[in-house]
Amino acid sequence: MLEVQIKKLGNLSVFCVRGKIVRGETDLLRSAVLAQDDASVVVLDLAGVNTIDAGGLGLMLELREQTESKGIEFRLENVTKLVWRILEITKLDSVFKISGNDRPDVVVHPQPPVFLQTLSCA
Repeated sequence: MLEVQIKKLGNLSVFCVRGKIVRGETDLLRSAVLAQDDASVVVLDLAGVNTIDAGGLGLMLELREQTESKGIEFRLENVTKLVWRILEITKLDSVFKISGNDRPDVVVHPQPPVFLQTLSCA
């Protein structure tokens, strides 16, 4: 089951995602992100994600495309080792803006911006 909690700070929306991002369980995340018309930055915090499938990857690509078409920056944060590996295998690690990953050998953004640290999902 997928759980989504939204934290907002001004025009920044952080989505604390927990569980499985899999086909058939993505409607909640899709509708929550696409409802953020007043945001200038949308962040998916994936620290609580334990499974992702092709449908979940497709959703993240769809959300990125939809938000960026509205001029909203879309990024991933706290990507787990499992999700990071899947992004690498599918070559999507070069498509998404990623910060705060738990891969010490890969430096994307060593420290998330201060405003993201204050809205941490942990």
